[in-house]
Amino acid sequence: MSLNVAVQMDPIDRINIAGDSAFALMLEAQARGHALSYYTTDRLAMRDGEVFATVQPLEVRDVKGDHFALGDAHRVRLDTFDVILMRQDPPFDLNYITATHLLERIHPRTLVVNDPAHVRNAPEKIFVTEFPDLMPPTLITRDLEEIKAFREEFGDIVMKPLYGHGGASVFRLTRDDLNFGSLYDLFAATFREPWVIQRFIPEVRHGDKRIILVDGVFAGAVNRVPSEGDLRSNMVRGGAAAETDLTQREREICERLGPALRARGLLLTGIDVIDGNLTEINVTAPTGIRAIKRIGGPDIAVTVWDMIEAKRA
Repeated sequence: MSLNVAVQMDPIDRINIAGDSAFALMLEAQARGHALSYYTTDRLAMRDGEVFATVQPLEVRDVKGDHFALGDAHRVRLDTFDVILMRQDPPFDLNYITATHLLERIHPRTLVVNDPAHVRNAPEKIFVTEFPDLMPPTLITRDLEEIKAFREEFGDIVMKPLYGHGGASVFRLTRDDLNFGSLYDLFAATFREPWVIQRFIPEVRHGDKRIILVDGVFAGAVNRVPSEGDLRSNMVRGGAAAETDLTQREREICERLGPALRARGLLLTGIDVIDGNLTEINVTAPTGIRAIKRIGGPDIAVTVWDMIEAKRA
């Protein structure tokens, strides 16, 4: 089976191929003989209800600094593709939301991974709150009095922007931290959206586990251990990848989430678990596929394409 695959993504010259899951998916698609095309969201258009994009044929290679080659640009209806991989980092802004509306016009005739309507409706730090019993105590607000009360109750807290990613602007505040007022002012001036405030989990020093699910089923995991002197375990922030197995609690979390992910057409997701506490469900651009393979785990790109091909058969 040869599929015609388009990749809607961030500028390909800027991606970090060592950690980019979409790049792993592109390499596997190319190895299977699927034809790849590439475009960014600014090349999308809709006319009279039909969705187009100016795309370029794409070849990829696993060579840092020389990882892609593009052919001549041409305008094409997106519903002529068999599959579209929607891979964009936040900001989860109006441009992102508009792209999901346009792709929704062609899905599922063209299989969009992940379902664009549910990507739009399931931002990772909000969707996860549908499972409060799996999470640490969590508050979403920008109201100062609410944050003060939460901090008074739990003492040691973490603050982060609701639509942040990659560990950016994640802060820990202890009960007596005198920087609280200044940090609140900084967040208020910088972020228009509410913020996530959670009880700090000290066990994060032992790692923040990224677990990948494919069509709602556990596919692989990596433990991301923070570097010395840093709260954040994200590998783009210096976190180290370590081999890991799932605990019984983590298996139960996957089993709980699986039906909800499948029902929403969220075919590739990455969840974050710290000491048995679910903290995020990443549906936009879940990293971890390359790290899991690098430490001797399964090649999840193979699992993803087996699933996609089965759905397109």
